[in-house]
Amino acid sequence: MQTHVTRDQALALVKKYNKQPFHLTHALTLEAVMGWFAQDMGYGGEAEFWSLAGLLHDVDFEAYPQEHCQKAPQLLAEIDAEPQLVHAVVCHGYGLCSQVAPEHPMEKVLFAVDELTGLIGAAALMRPSKSVSDMDVSSVKKKFKDKKFAAGCSRDVILQGAQMLGWELPQLFEKTLAAMKSCESAIHAQA
Repeated sequence: MQTHVTRDQALALVKKYNKQPFHLTHALTLEAVMGWFAQDMGYGGEAEFWSLAGLLHDVDFEAYPQEHCQKAPQLLAEIDAEPQLVHAVVCHGYGLCSQVAPEHPMEKVLFAVDELTGLIGAAALMRPSKSVSDMDVSSVKKKFKDKKFAAGCSRDVILQGAQMLGWELPQLFEKTLAAMKSCESAIHAQA
């Protein structure tokens, strides 16, 4: 999958509709995590596309929370985003705010890691280091099992995402944690 949308266009659009530092950091995190997964899963030639889908996935979330994933196509039209990119953004909310199902492996990864990066990020903030760098999979498992911790992060979506990918939860945890570790310092530098 190729795109004519540039990173600068995508980032400008995200910043136009998202002003909260948390939302920008989340977008940058998903951008980097999705690029990592593209490489890890043998889609290195599509890494730019995967990254843009991660960067843009919540483009409408802050400005239009009641229309999340519904308003995205209209906003993405501002940068003339390809139908595949629009589909990827819309389907990450499958079952929550969208009836468009993830089809491509990239879309399944985005669906699975969106909520999980939020849970891992919240867990990192509770650590003395405030970082994922010294976190292990057992810490992620413990936080995942504690339904009161980061209650807004849907465990059902994370489970469903792992199932879509044909992965066990520990594999999804391990890969997502590795992806987040690989990009944490770069994201803090940008955010």
